[in-house]
This record gives sequence, structure tokens and C-alpha cells, in this order.
Amino acid sequence: MQGATHNGPAAPGRAGVYRRQPQGYRAFIPAPLPPSPPIRFDGPLQAQLSRADLALGRLAGSIDTLPNPDLFVFMYVRKEAVLSSQIEGTQSSLQDVLSAEAQVLDPLQPRDVDEVLNYVAAMNLGLDRLATLPVSVRLFWEIHARLLHGVRGSRLTPGELRTSQNWIGPGGCTPNEASFVPPPPHEVPNALGALEQFLHADDSLPLLVKIGLAHAQFETIHPFLDGNGRVGRLLITLLLCEKQVLQKPVLYLSHYFKRHRQLYYDHLQAIRDTGDFEAWLDFFLTGVTEVSLEAATTARRILLLREQHRSLIAERLGYAAGNGHRTLEHLFEHPIVSVNQIRDLTGTTYPAANQLVERLAEAGILTEVTGRTRNRRFRYDAYIQLFAGE
Repeated sequence: MQGATHNGPAAPGRAGVYRRQPQGYRAFIPAPLPPSPPIRFDGPLQAQLSRADLALGRLAGSIDTLPNPDLFVFMYVRKEAVLSSQIEGTQSSLQDVLSAEAQVLDPLQPRDVDEVLNYVAAMNLGLDRLATLPVSVRLFWEIHARLLHGVRGSRLTPGELRTSQNWIGPGGCTPNEASFVPPPPHEVPNALGALEQFLHADDSLPLLVKIGLAHAQFETIHPFLDGNGRVGRLLITLLLCEKQVLQKPVLYLSHYFKRHRQLYYDHLQAIRDTGDFEAWLDFFLTGVTEVSLEAATTARRILLLREQHRSLIAERLGYAAGNGHRTLEHLFEHPIVSVNQIRDLTGTTYPAANQLVERLAEAGILTEVTGRTRNRRFRYDAYIQLFAGE
């Protein structure tokens, strides 16, 4: 990744001020967005914005070439869920999540897989709610409640703004020892309200810049006791979809944040300490560019894989090719299946569905993953591998 650049001197106090609290620690009180003085777009930052816009446009075009984009969103959403959750310390992989959803019982499965499944549910909830509710404080509450439902952190008031002080730092540290203390709880409603106003203000800021600023501000406010990072990263996806820059949630930006995790945190902290929004935006836009190009490449590989396997099915399955193609389309949304599911999908008998699955396995399209003779599950490995690199 290229080194971060910025377009002018940093300005302490530009993003807000540290204020000593009665308990002795200093908490950060963010200033409303947009920054003052305004973001400077001359030079490298303008070029970075142009590259990001172009790459995002290419990604949108690549998704439009897929025969049924909705089928493929399934994996993009799970990829983002896995990576965003891993930033917060979960161990579950994409394979773990797919296996759990397909009810493949594995005693070695990480115990935190439910946290990733909750992220998937929270993203889908947010995307569904956009039809009737704009990105707003209310939407943050709803997403947060779904994210923490029944998992680690569920005792920390899911769906409610915090009423106590939180802080960021090494385990066991106090607010006086923390690397960052967000605003005290009585400041949170006003700060979130100002963020919501900024999101929907009619201004001249480029949309990607606005989204980058909004993410950084949300992380600075840290309005919940747990789950702030994940909700803040969901905010990026929801804004891209709400503003129809992307028709589908196919940008897994957490891949970039995870790859450069310390730099990600350092840039956010530099905004608070020195007002250096420009360096953060350069970093953010670089990520949009890199991940958009990666995701567009994945879309092209999906299309190629589909055509290869359609041809293989036509050559190898004879009279069963029609049900083979129907099964293949199903696999792009449900890449781990059972014989019973294929029976229901194709409307055939169990023996016929079993034979179809066996022939798809012989063709190398499906792989049996349980090692059992009953209740077997079959996985579409070639497709999963397009997303599995983490």
C-alpha cells in the first residue's frame, strides 16, 4: 500500500477537543462534521478520489454482468461479516460460517461463529430497512440490537446508547491509562444527532469523502458499549447502497482494514489528536480502490466458473443436465447442500437426487465434507475458494 499523504498542515482541535472529566481522565468531544477548515482536495487526495470513484464504478459494472447478482451477494456479505468480525478478535472463518449455516456439525468449530452469523443478519436487516428508513440513529440502534443478540456482549445493552464511559486501550487499563476515551455518555446523543444531520445535508462533498468522514466520526463517538467497530463498518456498506453507488453490498472493505489494522487505528487516532482528516481519507480511498478492484476480479472469476461448470454439466450429465444446471444456480447462494435439499429443489425422488449429487461430485463440482454415510453434506469448493483468501 502506498504511504499516506495529506494536503496541508494538521490542525489540533479541528476534529474536536479533549476535555478533562470530574473523574480525572480526558475524554474527546468531537466537533460536528464537516471539518473546519474544509478538506483540501488539491494534489494527491484529488487523484486518489478519482481512482476510487473509477474502481467503484468498475465494480458496479462487473456485478451488472452477473446473470443473477442477488445469488452472488450471499457470499460477498459473508466475506465482509467474517473479516469485520475478525478485526474484533473472532476466530471463525468463511468455511466455519457456511458450515454452521448448513448445519454441518463440527466439534472443532469456533465458538464465536454465532457472532459472525449475527453480523450477516445485522447487515441484511440494515439493507432491508433502507427501503423505509434512511441511515440514521434509529437504524444504528436496530442494527446494534441484532448484532449483539444472544452472543458475547449481549449483556452490554444491545440497541441502546451507552450510559457509562467506555475507553480504548490494553486489557485491564483504566480511563486514565487508555489510548483513547470517547465522549462521555451525556454527549453521545448530540454527537450522533449531528452525525445524522451531516449524512443527509445537501452539501458539495464527494460521496466517498462523506462516507469516509462519517465512518471515522462514528468510531470516535463510540456510542455503544460493544460492537462499535462492526456497526461503523456496516455504516460504510449501508451508505454506499442507500446512495445507490452500489446496487448490491459487494464491497468487503474490512479486508483492507484487517490487512492494515494498526494503520487503520493510527489514522483514526491522528484525526482526534492532530485533525489530520486528509491522511485518513487518503488511506480510506486507497482501500476503496484496492478492494473494489479485487471484488471486480472476483465477479469476473464467478462468471468464468459458472460458464465452465455449465459446460461440464451439459457434457457429463446428459438427460439430467437440466436439474444439474438448476442445482448449480442454487449452489451460488447455498454452497453447502444435502441430497434432501436437491430433491426438494428439483422435485425428483431421493434416489434421483442422490444420483445427481453423486454425478456432480464425480465431475469435481461438489465435494462431500462430512465423511458420513447418512446426513451427508456436499460443498461447492471451487466457488468458496474465490472468497476464502483472508
